[in-house]
Amino acid sequence: MKDLSKPQVTRLEVGEESEGQRIDNFLLRQLKGVPKSHVYRVLRSGEVRVNSGRIKPEYRLRLGDKVRVPPVRVAAAKAPVARLLDLDLLYEDAALLVVDKASGIAVHGGSGVSYGVIESLRAARPEAKMLELAHRLDRDTSGLLVVAKKRSALVELHRMLRDGEVEKVYVAVVKGSPASRQFDIRDALHKYVNAKGERRVAVKEGGMAAETRVKVLASANGLSVLQLRLMTGRTHQIRVHLAHAGLPVLGDDKYGDFEFNRAVARQGAGRLFLHARRIAFLHPASKEKLRLESPLPADMLSFCRTNFDNLEP
Repeated sequence: MKDLSKPQVTRLEVGEESEGQRIDNFLLRQLKGVPKSHVYRVLRSGEVRVNSGRIKPEYRLRLGDKVRVPPVRVAAAKAPVARLLDLDLLYEDAALLVVDKASGIAVHGGSGVSYGVIESLRAARPEAKMLELAHRLDRDTSGLLVVAKKRSALVELHRMLRDGEVEKVYVAVVKGSPASRQFDIRDALHKYVNAKGERRVAVKEGGMAAETRVKVLASANGLSVLQLRLMTGRTHQIRVHLAHAGLPVLGDDKYGDFEFNRAVARQGAGRLFLHARRIAFLHPASKEKLRLESPLPADMLSFCRTNFDNLEP
């Protein structure tokens, strides 16, 4: 009699949700709890087969591929997330969904956060074959976040983001008043880890090219409301560009004016006042124009109404 307590060979057929994915990433997702080094070891050894043949880690899966996964011992799965996040869903179809994320909610677990938007969505929809972030927002940034429900949609969204075909517009409240009503910031950005082991970004010659288009919506009392269009998508791009330009975002605890933040917190600006307001792109499946907007959160709107009487819509 076969000993069912021992790991068994698994045979999987590639569905639409995994079409185009690299075999190594596919296995890492299937074999949660197995060390990455072991996954690559069984790949190199030829124990993993696709359509009965050996493949390399960079092989991209095709619809209908038959994958043989060798016996591996998987660590016991962690208990599912018990508390689901209250997420505001703005749009959904068969290929993707768009969430209006509140400030303070991480998009994924890690860095001291046990779970975020994507883990909560997966826990709420155990029947979903695939849910993956198409892009990211900082934990303290509010606004629009796109999640792919199909591998083909994810691949196309990533391509559009790389090629600048996704319009991403933010609104920020900053310290300072720019001399020009419209201008571009094109400072190169460099990622590094500080002495505390925290990830940071700085303007540095020779860094990654980055461009932010800025439009002033209102200015008063040493403060401004800015509309910002990301022409590139670097980590912390808006926050670092604005801080370097002498226009730190209110409530920014990494790159902001910390003393000024304490002062404005008493006036209702107690968190990062950066909001992903609009996103527009051609739908990855239908190719129809999709344009979504998120209103300013209540605290940010209240602060703006109190401090600016010339705020443009």
